[in-house]
Amino acid sequence: MGKLRRSHTLLLLCSILLIGAAGCSAGNNGASPSGSSPVSSPAASPAASPNESASAAPTSASPPADSADPGTDSTKTGKVTAVRLANPMIGWAGGDGWIAGTADGGAHWSIQLRPQNVVHQIFALNKDKAWASLASGDHKSVKLVRTTDGGKHWEDGGTVPNDSFFHFVSDLEAFSGDAHTTDGGKTWTPMTTPGKTVGDVYFHDAKNGWAVTNGQHGFSIRKTSDGGKTWTTVLSKDSDVPPTNSVIRSAGKNDAWVEVVGGSGMSQTSYSLFHTRDGGKSWQPVLANSGAGSGPAPGFTMDEKKVPRNGGNSPGTLYVASPDVAFMGGQCQACDKPNRLGKTTDGGETWVNLKPEYSGFDVQQIAAADADHVWWINTDGQEPSKMYVTSDGGANWKLVHTFDKPSA
Repeated sequence: MGKLRRSHTLLLLCSILLIGAAGCSAGNNGASPSGSSPVSSPAASPAASPNESASAAPTSASPPADSADPGTDSTKTGKVTAVRLANPMIGWAGGDGWIAGTADGGAHWSIQLRPQNVVHQIFALNKDKAWASLASGDHKSVKLVRTTDGGKHWEDGGTVPNDSFFHFVSDLEAFSGDAHTTDGGKTWTPMTTPGKTVGDVYFHDAKNGWAVTNGQHGFSIRKTSDGGKTWTTVLSKDSDVPPTNSVIRSAGKNDAWVEVVGGSGMSQTSYSLFHTRDGGKSWQPVLANSGAGSGPAPGFTMDEKKVPRNGGNSPGTLYVASPDVAFMGGQCQACDKPNRLGKTTDGGETWVNLKPEYSGFDVQQIAAADADHVWWINTDGQEPSKMYVTSDGGANWKLVHTFDKPSA
């Protein structure tokens, strides 16, 4: 009788263990915690066929070194430190220890890779091919990872010798500041730049590049058409305050948008934005943001009235979509809702300050497919990053996703 009781007890314990194991298995399939936004693989959207999905779960058995497949922790995100879209529906975002993809315009995100470092930047050549740089902290060398199948697999993609803005023009050729690679990031060659540069130089291609240089009484914008062998001054401006930084973007070999950053004070930073579409022969002054605490916008006086002013009192993120279309973020760190956004759709001849003001005291993340379709993610060191999208050029915005709160 004792043996029978022991057998019955053993069978009962086995049944309990089997039921418990089944429950654990279900919990490991990426189910979101109750009350949180799901980030599981989204359903296919009308604009993206299954072959176009950028958020399919990775199946690589050999993820990049120092990285890991999402595994059981396939939903956790955090503060967004990088974003890039391939089209209005497909794109990538990244942060501290995660890269995620979306195929439905940001409503749902699926973790594709768990790198050990913070994602510094993401660049997408198209819906299948994208690269992400992982910050090393020493500003000397940045690791690259890449995907060629929309994020299903990620692999080592070499390094970048600096933490400048990098962009690929083909599978193998890319530029990052004054560095040039023709083997996909395995090796980089320095390109000759002018002296006294302010901020990063920018090469649109192997021949055409742009730089901002300091002068005795102001600054100059310089251009090369021979890969850096010679540099020509294409714009000179007197300035009461010497530039402290510059940001340059280009949408063509003769196109350049040049943001020149000035002084700072009282939570304000002055800046100017200039645009050329003819290789520097003529320039359109786009923005001149001066401040009582930061001083005049570089190249202008404090009483400048003819050049438009962007929202906020400090520069946000500049994103160039075409020679006609550019978006410029603005921030007001002393405001409850710091984030603003402005745009031009005629190459800078006119400027429109959009109405929304959003919370978030960290770096803005902006990506635009064209004049109408824009992703705008506002971030914070303590509160969740929030993603807003527009399909009508900013007349209306929709909150489509709230990422997880940053880790303490």
